[in-house]
Amino acid sequence: MRRRPALAAVAVIGALTLAGCGGSDSDSDSAASGAELSVDAAYIPQPVSDSMAAGFLTITNEGGTADELTSVTSGAGEVTVHETVDGTMKEVDRLEVPAHGQLVFKSGGNHLMFEKLKQQPKQGQSVTVELHFAHSAPVTVKLPVKAATYQPTAGHSGHSEDSGH
Repeated sequence: MRRRPALAAVAVIGALTLAGCGGSDSDSDSAASGAELSVDAAYIPQPVSDSMAAGFLTITNEGGTADELTSVTSGAGEVTVHETVDGTMKEVDRLEVPAHGQLVFKSGGNHLMFEKLKQQPKQGQSVTVELHFAHSAPVTVKLPVKAATYQPTAGHSGHSEDSGH
């Protein structure tokens, strides 16, 4: 079965835009599966290394069924998922996106680790990733590259200046 990634990406981005803006028309497959996923607050601080970078975002699940982030892929390089517990970072195979909850990737906490970058991302550019889940369809997200010192607005877990609204 041949997929059309460009059309799928446009459909996912459109669905995420509606979901992220509180749209109530929900005829998507994710609603039928119980998880209703959206992503916002995505960014990469401009890396100081040529070969490594970190990525941050928030995955929100408005649905009544939990899901799990199982992997992240990107044409920019290899991406692994890291969990931080008690100040210790470790690579994990999956992280739960709780029902009616959020999976937050933030500085000092859970994060995406980009390694073997094909080129160093620069401020003003963006890096595209595809999030893969145990039950929901993959979600494509663009992470804008921000200044190395960028700090998202504290306590703001909903819409951000980067959510495209």
